Amino acid sequence: MEIDRLHSNAAALEKELKWLTEVIDTRFKLYFGQENEFTDISEVPCPYHNKDESALGSLIHHYQMGISERLILILAMAPHIKPEALDVFFIEKKEIGQRFTQFGGFTGSIHRGFIPTAETAAFIIAGEDLARRFILSELFEDDHYFKLHTILRLEHDETNKQEPFWSAPLTISKEYLSYLSNGKSYRPSFSTHFPASLSSTELNWDDLILPMHVKDELQEILSWIKYSDHIMNDLGYSNHIKKGYRALFYGPPGTGKTLAATLLGKEAELDVYRIDLSELVSKYIGETEKNLANIFDRAENKNWILFFDEADALFRQRTSTRSSNDRYANQEVSYLLQRIEDFPGVVILSSNLKGNLDPAFIRRLQSVIYFPVPDEQTRFRLWKSIIQDETLLDKEIQLEKLAQDHAITGGAMINVMRYALLKASDRKNGKIIPEDFKIGITRERRKEGKE
Repeated sequence: MEIDRLHSNAAALEKELKWLTEVIDTRFKLYFGQENEFTDISEVPCPYHNKDESALGSLIHHYQMGISERLILILAMAPHIKPEALDVFFIEKKEIGQRFTQFGGFTGSIHRGFIPTAETAAFIIAGEDLARRFILSELFEDDHYFKLHTILRLEHDETNKQEPFWSAPLTISKEYLSYLSNGKSYRPSFSTHFPASLSSTELNWDDLILPMHVKDELQEILSWIKYSDHIMNDLGYSNHIKKGYRALFYGPPGTGKTLAATLLGKEAELDVYRIDLSELVSKYIGETEKNLANIFDRAENKNWILFFDEADALFRQRTSTRSSNDRYANQEVSYLLQRIEDFPGVVILSSNLKGNLDPAFIRRLQSVIYFPVPDEQTRFRLWKSIIQDETLLDKEIQLEKLAQDHAITGGAMINVMRYALLKASDRKNGKIIPEDFKIGITRERRKEGKE
C-alpha cells in the first residue's frame, strides 16, 4: 500500500511538473512575442488530480486551490524534484550579458540549478500585468493558508530584509515537501535551530501506573484531542474557547511525568517533541525568544504535543524590575505566555515544584496535574510491572515487603532494577538477591540526599 501511494504521488507530481513546463513555455512565448496557441497562461490545460489517489490531489481539493496557487506550489517544489525544469530561466540578454531581472531567482552556494523567488512566480503568472501582480501578492500575506499552515513561505532573513518583497526565495516547508513526495510526515531532527527531540516509548497506555485520579485527569487531555474540533466547529464554541490545550505536570522526579506525556502522544497518535531547555535558553538578549519562535513556528498546525521538561528554567515567576537583566527576563516570560496561549496544539510543562512557575501562567492552564510519590499499593504494582520475570528473583525477595518498606518513585525503581540485573548477570545462577535491591535503593536515596 505504501509503495502504491509513493507511485501515485510521483505520478501526480509528474503531471503537475509537465503542466508547469507548458505554462512557462507559454509565458516565454507571450513575453517575447513568439507564435503561440494561447493568449494567456490560464488557457493551458491543468491536470486533474483525484483527491484520494495522491497527497497532491488531497491538498488541492482540501484547499480548493486555484491555478495561481497550484503554480506557486509546484514552482517551489521544482528545485527539489526536477531542477532541470527551471533551466530555461538561465537565458541572458545578449546585449548586456546578464540574466533577465524580471525572471527573479538565483543559484545556491552548492545547488547550481535555478532557485525561484517570488519574482519568478510573478513573471510566470502575471507577466507584465501590474494589477495581476498586485493581486498575486495576497497569496503571500499572513492570513493566507500558505503562511498560516506553513506550507510555503518567502524567506526574508537578516541578509535580504531590506531588499524588494519579490526578491525573497520561494521556499516550501520540509514537512510539506516530504508529505507531497513520499507521503510521510517530516520529523525534524534535533539541531540548534530546532532544540527539540521526538519522544517515544515501547510502553502502552495500560502500562502507565498512576493513581486513578491522575489517570482520569490525563484522560481529559485525550478527550480534548479527540473532541476539540467537534466542540469548536460543530458546536460553535470557537469564539468562546481558545484553541489548544495547556497542562502542567508537577511532582518529584521519577514519578512518571515524561512517560505520561509520551504515552498521551502515542495514545492520540500525535508526535511528542521534548524541548531541550539547555539549548533553548540563551544568555544573549532576544535569543531565547528567537529560539522559542523557531519551535512554535515549526509546530504550528502540525498536530504535535510540545513537552517542556523542567520548565522552571523558562516559566519562572516574574521578578520586580531592578535591572535591565530583570526586565529582559520578564519579557521572555511574557513572550512565552503569549506564544503558548496562542498555540493551537497541546503544550505540556513539567516541573518539580509548582511554586516555581509564574502564577499568571498557571491561571491560563486547563489542567494542573500533581504526580505524587507512589503509595504502597502503587509501588507494588510498579514493581510487578518492572520485574517482568519473577523467576530471576531469589526466593527470599518479597515484592509486597519491598513496596511496604521503601517509598521510592517508579524512576528510582527502574534504576534499582538495572543495578540488580547487572549484579545478577555476574553470578553463575543469574539470580537477583535481596542485597542487590538493598544497595540499589540506598544508592537512589543517596542521590536524592536522603541517606
